Amino acid sequence: MQITNMPSGMLGVNTYFVVDEETNKAFLVDPGAWNIKMRDHVLSSGAELVAVILTHGHADHIMGVPSVLGDFPGAEVVAHEQERDMLSDTGFNMSEQFGSPTVIQADRWVKDGDTMTIGNLELTFFFTPGHSPGGMCIYLEKEGVLFSGDTLFQASIGRTDFPGCSFPALAEAIHKKLFVLPDDTQVLPGHMGTTTIGFEKEHNPFV
Repeated sequence: MQITNMPSGMLGVNTYFVVDEETNKAFLVDPGAWNIKMRDHVLSSGAELVAVILTHGHADHIMGVPSVLGDFPGAEVVAHEQERDMLSDTGFNMSEQFGSPTVIQADRWVKDGDTMTIGNLELTFFFTPGHSPGGMCIYLEKEGVLFSGDTLFQASIGRTDFPGCSFPALAEAIHKKLFVLPDDTQVLPGHMGTTTIGFEKEHNPFV
């Protein structure tokens, strides 16, 4: 598996391009924006982009989706079913405030525990609300990798002062869904640098 972080948008969202090198199938996580350099990187990889997966529906994580689909119309958009309202409301997802009203209709709505196979990679979706009503993380157990979106950061967590947020829900999700994973699980968050589950269990001051 090859993972490339392509930070995007005004808030520097970590947009991840993930390729299963055995099958040349790929997926994209949270395209907060989209530009020629990012497009060219995907094209030059020679991989087939089969899915765009959204950890949640806030503007800084979704505003690049329409442009991605313009370049790769065959890609399937995947999001949690509890994020329908946010993805369909430009005020709720705050894309109006960013000057780029964006509405997303997912092709596949998932729920907690659902799995998806891309090439030889098996993805499991964890429902982790709190930062948003339908926030989720993407876990690749065999590879020991978790894409945590804005649920868990390095020594921090996602904001809980937006509409639809809940600190108790976020803390519960982190403890029950994430902190039960192996300590050496690599955590790739929506902002800032990578970390591990073990480090966050020991050093995260918020949970």
